[in-house]
Amino acid sequence: MLTMPNFLQRTALCSCLLLALLTLTGLGANAQTNSAAASSGRNFIVAVVDTAPITNLDVQRRVAQMRQQMTAQARSASTPASLMREALERLIDEKAQLQFAKETGVDVDAAAVEQAEQRLAAQSQITVDELHKKAKAEGTSITQLRQDLRDQLTLQRLAERNVPARIKISDVEIAQAMQERQTQSANTNPTVELGHILIAVPETASPAQVAALQAKADSTLARLKKGESFAAVAKDVSEGAERDKGGLMGARPADRYPSLFVDATQKLAVGELSNIVRSGAGFHILKLVSKQGNAVATITETRARHILLRLSSQLSPAAARAQLAGYKRQIEAGKADFAKLAQEHSQDASGPNGGDLGWVAPGMFVPEFETVMNALKIGEIADPMVSRFGVHLIQVLARREAPITERELRELVRNKLRDSKYEETYQIWAQEMRGRAYVEYRDAPQ
Repeated sequence: MLTMPNFLQRTALCSCLLLALLTLTGLGANAQTNSAAASSGRNFIVAVVDTAPITNLDVQRRVAQMRQQMTAQARSASTPASLMREALERLIDEKAQLQFAKETGVDVDAAAVEQAEQRLAAQSQITVDELHKKAKAEGTSITQLRQDLRDQLTLQRLAERNVPARIKISDVEIAQAMQERQTQSANTNPTVELGHILIAVPETASPAQVAALQAKADSTLARLKKGESFAAVAKDVSEGAERDKGGLMGARPADRYPSLFVDATQKLAVGELSNIVRSGAGFHILKLVSKQGNAVATITETRARHILLRLSSQLSPAAARAQLAGYKRQIEAGKADFAKLAQEHSQDASGPNGGDLGWVAPGMFVPEFETVMNALKIGEIADPMVSRFGVHLIQVLARREAPITERELRELVRNKLRDSKYEETYQIWAQEMRGRAYVEYRDAPQ
């Protein structure tokens, strides 16, 4: 079995295909659309792509799907006429691509369709049988459901075969992107060293005591402005942990200082003093001792572990979710150990290691897995989530900023540039596919 970082490699896919895979059927609107079209006799051919017809019912079904997607994304709906035009154009593009897929031998077997069906049911948090019943009740046959899945998987595989090879990234583009990244990092998170003097205020201090400590902080700032040594004043007055170091807090990235300190010093020039800053601990006086751009490129790495249950005819999505949810409750109650459960039950190669995936950089996992992982706090366990490989229980163990070599940085930048160019490249390729096909418009959809 492949390790997690290998089999969960990120694949650049057209976002419309991914959305379509999860909202293929438009089940909530199909029954009304199907019955209305049939009863009014409006199921006629509206276009032909090569020899493949597109019917009015096909357009109505796609309009229903598009409306559901817009609702899910909180987007305002277009006018009925414009939605019909857009639905028809999308169907023409897809028919042209499906014809090309047939010509070039791109095919999807029954097992892949079955897995896609299981994922669709899992995303809806229902069983496959319940999905079938819902489809039938709302006017979509199981045959049509599976054909929709087969078509979308075919389109996905066709794009994967043809689009990435068209994306060209030059050395000049990489060099420019690397320079921009390093400049941005230096500007947003420079390495700074602050001097710190703390006049502590007890939690139980009376207003009079607070006023006296405020006066002490004012007089301390006045001494510094007159030219007294910051280190000497810190040793004399400060109650901070760095008092014996002359108030020096050590050079570190700005984001490792309290945000209150960063806000108070970000506009200071080196050597300047801040105004008095008040916090729950007391009154602070800060000095910007040094500041320099972060010349070392770093990347946030995550160490996580997971338990993977693969879906099968013996294990439904609902059963897998319930099993992993039970494991989560046991772990959080202190009645079970995550690593031991992974060793006993995980169906991934990481199982013998307690589900530990090691330290990984961004982009190593498929988006649905990485999105959930990145939202977790250290030590937190997510609710069971579905990926294209099964159902996962994920826990984040640690995060760190790790330096990367120039070669690794170049590869990271190359991948980001490739991702940014994918959609544009896909659209150009899709237009070429359409240009190869014979398209005949007939009666306008209604």
